[in-house]
Amino acid sequence: MKNILILGGTRFFGKRLVERLLEDGHEVTIATRGNTPDPFGDRVERLVLDRENKESLAQAVADGRVWEVVYDNICYSPQAAQDACDVFQGKVKRYILTSSLSVYDPSSHRNQEKDVNPYIYPITMGGKDDFSYAEGKRLAEAVFFQKADFPVCAVRFPIVLGEDDYTERLEFHIRRIQSGTPIGMPNLSAKLALIDSEEAASFLGWLRTQRVEGPINACSQGDVKLSDIIGWIEKETGRKAIIQRESAKENASPFGVPESWTMDTSKAERLGYSFKPIRSWVPALIKQLSQQENV
Repeated sequence: MKNILILGGTRFFGKRLVERLLEDGHEVTIATRGNTPDPFGDRVERLVLDRENKESLAQAVADGRVWEVVYDNICYSPQAAQDACDVFQGKVKRYILTSSLSVYDPSSHRNQEKDVNPYIYPITMGGKDDFSYAEGKRLAEAVFFQKADFPVCAVRFPIVLGEDDYTERLEFHIRRIQSGTPIGMPNLSAKLALIDSEEAASFLGWLRTQRVEGPINACSQGDVKLSDIIGWIEKETGRKAIIQRESAKENASPFGVPESWTMDTSKAERLGYSFKPIRSWVPALIKQLSQQENV
């Protein structure tokens, strides 16, 4: 039984991760602002904190416990990373940071971990409002790998999808195709890496048992063209999509990348993890969500 802390664990793949850890018999503590209810009842301990406030973070974990693992799903800035390095010094045996495909620029090749090296990336300090999401994640990684005195692994996830995706990115496309509303996509031929929320949680849970440090890519096996996604939605809705290369901001697709945005997962595969094929679950999810939209 391990003593595990999850910073942000009340929704989406964080929620699924908590369930997996509880099923495996671990003692789980979730730390959030306390604004989102969770279904865990008395199976978890709860800490209320402001992740962007160092004093709040320090007070929340000031009871002297040493955590076997800390999962950090809500770090978006170099300052938040530095705060964690200071607060958890001597208090954690392993730290797993949720990072993002966004640390890479869209590219014609599959991005490898070495393409953005956080061990040498120049650090500029600031809060999450001082940087774009992508730069905030790059800088957070850099701080952890250059400043932390504990082992850190940063999981670079692509867009995570699932029926529990509170951002409803797939539903955006389904609803617009159903209603005949235009969708802005500059490049239908662009390929996109994806992962579903169940596997994102599974990978995080598996990573707890590994000794790997540094950044690690995690996404479904293979990739899909945006035209494939649109085609699957058209099939399920029986409607033709109206795609515009240039569009008003409110019509812009959350998948609307100018060129392919994919990752190489050789590092994870060498460690023994086998990702699900992307085509084994995306069409099925689109079918499920399309049926729900018709209810």
